[in-house]
Amino acid sequence: MSTASRDNRKNKNKNKNKNKEETRGAFEERVVKIKRCAAVVKGGRRFSFAAMVVLGDREGRVGWGYGKANEVPPSVEKAVKQAQRNMINVPIVDGTIPHAVQGRDGAARVMLIPAGAGTGIIAGDAVRAVCESAGIRDILTKCLGTTNSVLLVKATFDAIQNLRTKEEVEVLRGVNL
Repeated sequence: MSTASRDNRKNKNKNKNKNKEETRGAFEERVVKIKRCAAVVKGGRRFSFAAMVVLGDREGRVGWGYGKANEVPPSVEKAVKQAQRNMINVPIVDGTIPHAVQGRDGAARVMLIPAGAGTGIIAGDAVRAVCESAGIRDILTKCLGTTNSVLLVKATFDAIQNLRTKEEVEVLRGVNL
């Protein structure tokens, strides 16, 4: 095989990889949790994996996904695909959220409180992943109830969906604030 044909194949493979990166290029994925499940069968144990992924562009769009498979990489890919379908817009005012809000999922409760410039993200791993992916720079959070990462991500999304900007509230109420 000649060197030229090998180089052509390498370039084709590089172009394929570039296309994959471009489709997700705007979004940054963060794996929040990988769970391993063991099923005991006749020959021993059969393992499967579940992955929780948060996907965001750091400019106000964020989504989450949960994927299951027999190996880790396919479960992460499934979670990323689901996260792309579940994208929502987050209202951000001066690097923080417009007002304090609470979210809930199962036993998990999350409080999100706006913070002054320079405070940073005061949060645990799961809530921090959502806030950073959304592009929130200054926020205070408190998790109540369970510390289950999957439930905390869902509760954070519940809280984010309840956020309203000043303009949205004015339109809903029909008054000037």
